Amino acid sequence: MGDHLELVLGVVLMVSPVLGISPCSSDGRIALYRFCNLTQVPNVPNTTENLLLSFNYIKTVAASSFPFLEQLHLLELGSQFTSLTIHEEAFRNLPNLQVLDLGKSQLDFLHPDAFQGLPHLFELRLFGCGLSDAVLKDGYFRNLESLSRLDLSMNRIHNLSLHPSFRELNSLKSIDFFLNQVPVVCEHDLQPLQGKTLSSLRLASNHLYSRVSVDWGRCMNPFRNMVLETLDVSNNGWTVDITGNFSNAIRGSQVSNLVLAHHTMGAGFGFHNIKEPNQNTFAGLASSSVRRLDLSHGFIFSLYSRLFETLTELKLLNIAHNKINKIAEEAFYGLNNLQVLNMSYNLLGELYNSNFRGLPNVTYIDLQKNHIGIIQDNTFTILKRLQTLDLRDNALNTIYFIPNISTIFLGGNKLVTLPGIKLTANFIQLSENKLESLDDLYFLLQFPHLQILILNQNRLSSCTQNHAPVESLSLEQLFLGENMLQLAWETGSCWDIFKGLSRLQVLYLNNNYLNFLPPGVFSSLVALRVLSLNSNKLTVLSPGDLPPNLERLDVSRNQLLSPDPKIFASLSFVDITHNKFICECELSTFIRWLNQTNVTIFGSHADIYCMYPDSLAGTSLYSLSTEGCDEEQSLQSLKFSFFILFTIMLILFLMTVLIVTKCQGACFLCYKTAQRLVCKDQTETRESDTYKYDAYLCFSGKDFEWVQNALLKPLDTQYSNQNRLKLCFEERDFMPGENRISNIHDAVWSSRKTVCLVSRHFLRDGWCLEAFSYAQSRGLAALDRALIMVVVGSLPQYQLMKHESIRGFVQKQQYLRWPEDLQHVDWFLHKLSQHILKKGKEKKKDNIPLQFIATS
Repeated sequence: MGDHLELVLGVVLMVSPVLGISPCSSDGRIALYRFCNLTQVPNVPNTTENLLLSFNYIKTVAASSFPFLEQLHLLELGSQFTSLTIHEEAFRNLPNLQVLDLGKSQLDFLHPDAFQGLPHLFELRLFGCGLSDAVLKDGYFRNLESLSRLDLSMNRIHNLSLHPSFRELNSLKSIDFFLNQVPVVCEHDLQPLQGKTLSSLRLASNHLYSRVSVDWGRCMNPFRNMVLETLDVSNNGWTVDITGNFSNAIRGSQVSNLVLAHHTMGAGFGFHNIKEPNQNTFAGLASSSVRRLDLSHGFIFSLYSRLFETLTELKLLNIAHNKINKIAEEAFYGLNNLQVLNMSYNLLGELYNSNFRGLPNVTYIDLQKNHIGIIQDNTFTILKRLQTLDLRDNALNTIYFIPNISTIFLGGNKLVTLPGIKLTANFIQLSENKLESLDDLYFLLQFPHLQILILNQNRLSSCTQNHAPVESLSLEQLFLGENMLQLAWETGSCWDIFKGLSRLQVLYLNNNYLNFLPPGVFSSLVALRVLSLNSNKLTVLSPGDLPPNLERLDVSRNQLLSPDPKIFASLSFVDITHNKFICECELSTFIRWLNQTNVTIFGSHADIYCMYPDSLAGTSLYSLSTEGCDEEQSLQSLKFSFFILFTIMLILFLMTVLIVTKCQGACFLCYKTAQRLVCKDQTETRESDTYKYDAYLCFSGKDFEWVQNALLKPLDTQYSNQNRLKLCFEERDFMPGENRISNIHDAVWSSRKTVCLVSRHFLRDGWCLEAFSYAQSRGLAALDRALIMVVVGSLPQYQLMKHESIRGFVQKQQYLRWPEDLQHVDWFLHKLSQHILKKGKEKKKDNIPLQFIATS
């Protein structure tokens, strides 16, 4: 209770501005005079109810110090900067005083009758006043029939021999002797309290029984015939022997809540000469009806068999902050009524099926902050009434052992993935693990009763499977903060993760590196009321991005530049602090909305500031004016219209170029069709010449089928009357039985042009290469460029250069490549035909599409 004064006064100071109370003044009900350098009690109105005089220099308090304040309930005189003297009946002019606080004021003199005349005093605070045993022996608290709470902590009391007047304090419920110097308390010391029921008796931090030898036969039971709801004897340095002797001494006394925290029982880690508590340590408490036992902050290493066997009425056992590493079989035997077991902050590494036997009614087990890595499958399944299991901050990598309970805490473990087990939990906490795949989230959403799911601080960043949307009619709160959803969503996966969550009310997606929201990702969240998107990288929000019935939105610490106020119009609360607003005229609509809206804006005005331009960096949006922005916006609209027009024209031009480039074949067919329609009365005529053939096609016999389909059928007159060219090729036109060289010679010189179709087979055919040489020789002799070389297939340049005749040709002249895109074939054949029919000695480059011409 020693900190009560600061707490009360801190509250008063916080509320005083709200109440309109200035320092060193009174509003008629509350008189606030802290730190006012007062040396005596000031004059205050007789209507004053609370008089606060701490942290001053008041030296003396007497009956004449106070005017008659009939309505005063609270008087605070603690923490004076000088020693305080309190005379006889000093507070008699305060007949209705209920709380008197003298805490942390050094009392040089306290008259035995100082507190007389206070029939309604309910709480008396005398902590840290330097009081001695006399305050208990000399009857200072006589006639305080309403006194319920007495705080004597942090004084210099050595002996608890109580004055007989304590027997008359029928309202007394709480006594605090914390941090005094009481070595022993015996039955005769507290005899005036016999027959009373106390809600709290605090004897902590006194070195009680630990520094002196105690003759328990003479000392006997200090709490005989008393009922104690809470007895605090913690931090007294008790060993196993002291605890056992004390338990036996108070045998039969009723203690509902026994606090033995900060003890020295147990060998700890690595010590063997210090006793561990055993089944005799608490045997004396068998008939004390202990319902709560606090053994936290000690050194217990092993829980021996039947350690708590006699505590049959125990409902809460706290053995946290020990060094527990071993649990013997039947360690909890006899605790049939235990409901809460706290074993957090220990050294457990493994749990076995037998560890928790003997706890048929336990509902809550806290095992957080151990080192548990292995748990046998049936460790908890035997606990039929278990409802809550806390295994946070351990080393678990699987959850096969989880029973069907309602609340599960598994945060801070090493879970990488979740096994396919079915749970009935309505609350699951899995934060601070190593879950990476959103497949685990889809799996968890299938649990039929799940209401709250916490997955903060994992590594959710991928979605490896295709899932149908999961329909969850129970999930109400989902926490996915501090993950990496951006990595999953930017691949186009898992955009339907929230599709079936029609009852979800709270969703946290903070710190997920989000720079966009997938279209319609929240559209199914019809019940969502709270959405957190703070600390992401969102630059824009569109009206359709948010759920339809959203009330609270947190988009603080993003990169919103010029948000549309329509997005926030339907909200009740919004946090837009610490964004990167661009304070130009585009933001004027948002600034006007900000100053006029009924939506509650979280954060101070200073936290909603400009980031750009530099001249306005850090300036609050609330201090900006939007005058002059209307004309600029009109000009910007005109500029925007011109920009749209220019963009449309550019797009049309680019589309035309693209169509012509990508659909050249179709365009050519349209061109030929139009040509025939326009020139349908004109017939194409050809001048007669001396050549028997228009062209000699030289190719490998292995390519005949392809040549026939690609060239002969669309070009040769014998294949179709609509074709224009008379072509010569070996399979049809060479004279049977005649020398092959002669046939090649006649074909080359009787044709206007020689077309060599150079393929991989061509390069392996000696006769084809011979024909190429003849055709090349004719071109050199006649100077008419009669040889046309067409490369077919993906022949690289170096393969062509291996053959001397071909190398000489490609080094001096251009050659053609058969088009890879089928839509270009008709165009190629048209140009090839024109090239074949050309006469004379061409000096210029042939008019063939550049994409089909190749040079060395």
